[in-house]
Amino acid sequence: MGEYVTKLVVGVGGRAGVSVAEVCALVEETLRGAGLSTGAVAALATVESKTLEAGIAGAAERFGVPLIGYPAEELAQISVPHPSGAVREATGTASVAEAAALAGGGELLVPKRRSVAATCAVATAQEHDLRHHGDAEVVDAGGALVDLAVNVRSDTPPAWLRRRIADSLGSLAAYPDGRAARAAVAARHGLPVERVLLTAGAAEAFVLIARALGAVRPVVVHPQFTEPEAALRDAGHRVERVVLRAADGFRLDPAAVPEDADLVVVGNPTNPTSVLHPAGLLAALARPGRLLVVDEAFMDAVPGEREALAGRMDVPGLVVLRSLTKTWGLAGLRIGYVLAEPEVIGKLAAAQPLWPVSTPALVAAEACVAPAALAEAEEAARRIAVDRAHLLAGLAEFEEISVAGVAEGPFVLIRVAGAAEVRTRLRALGFAVRRGDTFPGLDASWLRLAVRDRATTGRLLQALDHALTLAAR
Repeated sequence: MGEYVTKLVVGVGGRAGVSVAEVCALVEETLRGAGLSTGAVAALATVESKTLEAGIAGAAERFGVPLIGYPAEELAQISVPHPSGAVREATGTASVAEAAALAGGGELLVPKRRSVAATCAVATAQEHDLRHHGDAEVVDAGGALVDLAVNVRSDTPPAWLRRRIADSLGSLAAYPDGRAARAAVAARHGLPVERVLLTAGAAEAFVLIARALGAVRPVVVHPQFTEPEAALRDAGHRVERVVLRAADGFRLDPAAVPEDADLVVVGNPTNPTSVLHPAGLLAALARPGRLLVVDEAFMDAVPGEREALAGRMDVPGLVVLRSLTKTWGLAGLRIGYVLAEPEVIGKLAAAQPLWPVSTPALVAAEACVAPAALAEAEEAARRIAVDRAHLLAGLAEFEEISVAGVAEGPFVLIRVAGAAEVRTRLRALGFAVRRGDTFPGLDASWLRLAVRDRATTGRLLQALDHALTLAAR
């Protein structure tokens, strides 16, 4: 599977009308002169106003990497070794190439190089903390913070579910028997039981997939939940990334996925972007010899579960993951499941330890897929949609804040200059929000906010106004 190579970000700038050939030639010459490989380039980066420049966009396409665009005001805050007053006057930043290369948080390896109409600089790509989860924002806070960092639905688990789980404690002397829960999950999705595997949350499922299915060229679509890539790396895989762009609303272009990828992982709706991809678009990613893993951990928070692939048996190689921890507040109990072809289920089950899911978790699984529970989840999803609209309307009042993509999940991804400082100030004001820079494809200007009730959102918006005012001083 080979050794890992340090990934690079190439910052590029160019005059209007610069050609693809000139940009590519400059980048290749710069890398070659520094003893670096074009194969190590993870992205090209530039100022937002240049992302539509055909020569720069075409160069990114030719290298087969994403083009990242940064607002000029963000790049202007980055200290560069070779500033230019003329460049600042023209673009708003003292060096497009060096500032864009450094914007991801890496280290500058090659300072600005010039050709007739182009510039470039090379930096290391930031290594994202794939193990960072939202709960890190509230741990040790002692309940003093309003938790907007974790996507578990508030006021859960409900009383009836707590009673069902408590009643199961009298059976702890017996080994867990998952047959009833497995049958209930199968019935909920209209599938034979041979297509269902119960797991200790979706996280266990990702580990099983990484270790048991023998992928040769795994591809993970980012930004998304980082645990799949972490599990694949831990299993010794070299992971390729398809990085979606904010400029495209984080929408997936199936053509961006390598044709020979034999394992593709994508979230729907995706954490943290909250984008809901069309089911038909995802199904079109299926290929002979490919496993298509769709993480639907938040699908039950979408009214009607539109665009769901769970329950489909006509998509070859489809593997759907579901979690019961988010909607029902069971993160501490660890319960989820996999839906896939029987052969795939068999391989995953063979990699599980004996009795992987506890009796209380099995009882919870059976209870949460019952008709009454599904109706309650649907009602909650519709309420979340209304609350999310209220949050988005409030965020739209801030000129400093932008939302990329159309949010369809129980969380919203926002971009704001000085996000790290804003997050710190919000914490001082009693609100914990999720940093975005640990997700590949995002940087320190992104924050994720969980959707809460209108009263909580009102208090958040007031705190956000205060935090932005302080940050601007």
